[in-house]
Amino acid sequence: MSSNSSSSPSKLQSSSSNGSPSTDLPLKPIPGNYGLPFFGPIKDRLDYFYRQGKDTFFQTRIQEHQSTVFRTNMPPGPFISSNSNVIALLDAISFPILFDTSKVQKLNVFVGTYMPSTALTGGYRVCAYLDPSEPKHALLKRLIFSILASLHDKFIPLFRNCLSELFVNLEDQFSDKSKVYFNTISDKMSFDFVFRLFCDQNPSDTRLGSKGSTMSDKWLFFQLAPLMALGLPKLLNFVEDVLLHTFPLPAFLVKSDYNKLYNAFYGSMASILDEAEQSGIKRNEACHNLVFMAGFNTYGGLKTLLPALIKWVGLAGEKLHRELCDEIRTIVRAEGGITFSALEKMTLTKSVVYEALRIEPPVAFQYAKAKDDLVVHSHDAAFEIKKGEMIFGYQPLATKDPKVFEDPEEFVGHRFVGEGEKLLKYVYWSNGREIDDPTVENKQCPAKDLVVLLSRVMLVELFLRYDTFTIEAGTLLLGSSATFTSLTKATSI
Repeated sequence: MSSNSSSSPSKLQSSSSNGSPSTDLPLKPIPGNYGLPFFGPIKDRLDYFYRQGKDTFFQTRIQEHQSTVFRTNMPPGPFISSNSNVIALLDAISFPILFDTSKVQKLNVFVGTYMPSTALTGGYRVCAYLDPSEPKHALLKRLIFSILASLHDKFIPLFRNCLSELFVNLEDQFSDKSKVYFNTISDKMSFDFVFRLFCDQNPSDTRLGSKGSTMSDKWLFFQLAPLMALGLPKLLNFVEDVLLHTFPLPAFLVKSDYNKLYNAFYGSMASILDEAEQSGIKRNEACHNLVFMAGFNTYGGLKTLLPALIKWVGLAGEKLHRELCDEIRTIVRAEGGITFSALEKMTLTKSVVYEALRIEPPVAFQYAKAKDDLVVHSHDAAFEIKKGEMIFGYQPLATKDPKVFEDPEEFVGHRFVGEGEKLLKYVYWSNGREIDDPTVENKQCPAKDLVVLLSRVMLVELFLRYDTFTIEAGTLLLGSSATFTSLTKATSI
């Protein structure tokens, strides 16, 4: 199946407002096909997980079709997803149509072509799965904005406090071992930070004890398992495919852990739930949404982001480390501390964070459905997408578009310094462009600026304490791993 329409782009909605090149590009049919019903999605799923792997899956199809826009199927397929057919957008020019809620609908497509059971979120469709056209979306997103605004003064001091505990833990483990796995201590720190931020107490003082991050990980796994491959021996691929990608994992298996998380948040967020109730949101619905925001969006995001940041900065080497040390320590001395003002003046530090978000976005996928017939542009062609068709974007390819970024596969710490700032409009990681702001009318992450802030603070605290470090990098189910192999304490501050 491929589009053979000869409709004129002038009669259809166009993606040119999202930064496309000339609207005079030739209108071409979208290449690719979905294969036979049932068997086509299964074949593409096996290619994606086992025969080729993610990046090769997309790259081979780009080469085959000589196009960064094509038709394919995306996992999980039967029987979890009722329709696997997507139009893939894999370049920096076509990709932003996925953020334009005037042209696309974001209903129930937060994680992909399927939606996890609402039994995992208290029976509610939480804000992430709502389209901005639904009235409740604005109510819930305004509540999140209000919460973040009220906590503004806590971001830096609380995160610094949590990082201090992380680095003490890191050094203690180094005293006993020659290598320290970062992800585990980062996950614990991230959950502690999130819980202390929103609930104003340490999770260890609640019934969660020290198991909050582990409970959250299990809950996240039950939602995202259809997108994962465990890396088992080939002989077990069939068993894994049936267990993870064919039928949803039963929600009751994680219900106990989720209820503990819910009760811990509910018992600690009285004032926030009061505010929600006053705005017209039921207390329990608000709490389920806030658990999702804290546990999935915030903790889940930090769980992916911080190890990736450490990985790429570590692999960049000692020269970049010296430059970061010099900038960070000079500005902290001049400003008399780590403040919003000081962080804004650290141009290299900011650039390094943006580069980490560019080269390994914490969320790899974007999905949407066309509200009406529209035309999307790649670098060299225009393509008609019909109303109701599912549109898909793989962010790591869009943000490594070789026609936009020089040496796109390289981590270049200075990439966004000076004139390089103009390229920030092509950094997509937050369900929007880096230069855009989240609003109640769009689906951009409401904590977008907080994520960037925390990443900068992480680097500042790291290079105030240490001159350089080395790591071993690896891959996980959805993200990267980082293992510290050396850590050199600061010789001067």
